[in-house]
Amino acid sequence: RHQRSSQIMTETQSNNSLTYSEGAKLPSTAPSWAIAASERLKKRREEGYKSSCNPPPNVKKVLLHSCCAPCSGAMVEEMCSSDKLDQVVVFFYNPNIHPRQEYEIRKEENKRFCEKLGIEFVDCDYDPENWYSRMKGMEFDPERGRRCTECFDMRMERCALYAHENGFDAIATTNATSRWKDANQVDDSGYRAAARYEGLQYWCQNWQSDEMTLRKYEISANERFYKQEYCGCSYSLRDSNDWRKANMIPKIKIGGDTAGLGDRYFSDPLVDAAEESQDVVDEFFSQANEIAETAGNDVMKRKEALKVYKDRRKTEKTDGVVNGFNNW
Repeated sequence: RHQRSSQIMTETQSNNSLTYSEGAKLPSTAPSWAIAASERLKKRREEGYKSSCNPPPNVKKVLLHSCCAPCSGAMVEEMCSSDKLDQVVVFFYNPNIHPRQEYEIRKEENKRFCEKLGIEFVDCDYDPENWYSRMKGMEFDPERGRRCTECFDMRMERCALYAHENGFDAIATTNATSRWKDANQVDDSGYRAAARYEGLQYWCQNWQSDEMTLRKYEISANERFYKQEYCGCSYSLRDSNDWRKANMIPKIKIGGDTAGLGDRYFSDPLVDAAEESQDVVDEFFSQANEIAETAGNDVMKRKEALKVYKDRRKTEKTDGVVNGFNNW
């Protein structure tokens, strides 16, 4: 466990392209939350980086459902540096991700990261047909709505089944690290899934703290992880592109070395974290909910509703503002 955590930190320290990835002095423009979080991380490293995570009682083996490598880094590090755990296994089951090209990119990157650290990676089936069947009737629900609940339920149920069949004590999910996700919604799905099996627990913890967020982006930048531009499903892709078009923002690009907006790969922890700032997240969901309430599943009404935002934001391509909207 401790060797794996040390490996993450040593490799980050050896990467010369990141000048402040390991608690060094931050730029003068760094926000106060990042400076405070960096100092706390620096102190922890000086003390041997003892994990701050607190697993549920009697939990020694954890099955960690992972949505992608960027959301996994800090969570894996915390778990693997804990002296309270004997085993952490990463479980990849995400039939929601569309198209297949995007699914393979996210899976293979996650797999490589685990192999690099010597962590077992379970590659579960890609069964989008079952996912679409379960989401029927919710095609136009907004992000964080009923469809997202069903999506979390489906993935956590499969994770819980595998955990039950293979003797794990608890399940957890990296979905809980992203500020683009409703932590309560994610955790509720985890609790429901674990409750299906006697003795299985769901590990709930605040994985969205400033310290965890900064560390997540330090690891992502060091590894140059692929920066996905939408949550994952075809409906998210559709709605994100509709929203971008209405806001005169370039369309999402799948794969390749060029993103539709911003950088293709994580490269600067502070810039990357800014794309997940609470203001950015709140703006996106406020508009998404407004469209859903106004138009529902009426395509023409949705198009009319989207026109409202054309005057609310100048084209980011020309005004040079690229923070946000491309880092899920």
